[in-house]
Amino acid sequence: MEELLNIFVKSIFIDNMIFAYFLGMCSYLAVSRTVNTSVGLGFAVIFVLGFTVPINYLLENFILGRGALSWLGPQFAAVDLSFLTFIMFIAIIAAMVQLVEMIIEKLSPTLYSSLGIFLPLIAVNCAILGGSLFMQERNYANISEAISFGLGSGVGWFLAIVGIAAIREKIRYSNVPAPLRGLGITFIITGLMGIAFMSFMGIEL
Repeated sequence: MEELLNIFVKSIFIDNMIFAYFLGMCSYLAVSRTVNTSVGLGFAVIFVLGFTVPINYLLENFILGRGALSWLGPQFAAVDLSFLTFIMFIAIIAAMVQLVEMIIEKLSPTLYSSLGIFLPLIAVNCAILGGSLFMQERNYANISEAISFGLGSGVGWFLAIVGIAAIREKIRYSNVPAPLRGLGITFIITGLMGIAFMSFMGIEL
């Protein structure tokens, strides 16, 4: 349990998808104009990462990896389907994003309209694919660790986009120099937030 908590906390603060790896920046910058839409997209990302990372973990370890099909019999021990990794990972992500899109459209048409094109674009959000690829690279011991990493990565992305949205709502009432208004000041604030999150790297986990 302690190891799962370590993975969860580390993926939120130390290996934050936005501030450590700058993944998912397009949606992060475009949707973070208001807190309401940011919260909606943030929860959607948590949902997608929370499901796709463990599903892709099972695919990697029981179907795609070298020798992963050995459970079917010794004659399959040498089979290597790793060349299908990207295709299968993206197919799972696209399926989950489609599910999220249908759920949001049904439950909250207003949020669905606010998110616009950026909701289906979660399917090509590099933070989502990055979660599955980091899972593969780090070779987690079991599916519980993969779930912990997926949820933690989603929560980290959620905190990042809601945090910047709250700041952007406040700075509308600030006297920002004209050349920095809009994306200029947003990039500066993102950099400062990234530096702040770097302070978590000193935590012993």
